[in-house]
Amino acid sequence: MYIDDDFIRFYDPNYMYANETQDFPITCPYRQMAPPTPFQPGPQGPQGRPPQGMPPQAPPNFTPSQPQSQQFGATPLAIDAGAIRPCIFRLVYIWPRRERGFWAFLTFVGPRSVSGFRWNRNTWRYFGMDLRDISSFQCF
Repeated sequence: MYIDDDFIRFYDPNYMYANETQDFPITCPYRQMAPPTPFQPGPQGPQGRPPQGMPPQAPPNFTPSQPQSQQFGATPLAIDAGAIRPCIFRLVYIWPRRERGFWAFLTFVGPRSVSGFRWNRNTWRYFGMDLRDISSFQCF
């Protein structure tokens, strides 16, 4: 299929004429589009969820004990997203497979990952991790 220059000039709103020095794109006169606006979430946040911000307070000063079944190597291959979903917008203690446990405040639980804020050296830091990297967790 051959597409000539007039076809592209008429149908492509970003097409610039080769011999013109205009600094704005040519637009189709039959199609009036508003310029894109950046996403501005309302008070409920995107898709009706509560606002996704840092937790209002620091986590508790104690470290919970890991469930005994996980202490002796009986760990599942991956944590189920349905199991950790009730912990969203709550404090949760997470024991990863390869590092020390930490306090977190989850704001998202997907089919294969979680994200939110992790307590690190007296401040909350945004983080995300794969569900396969979680050995166990406990909601508070």
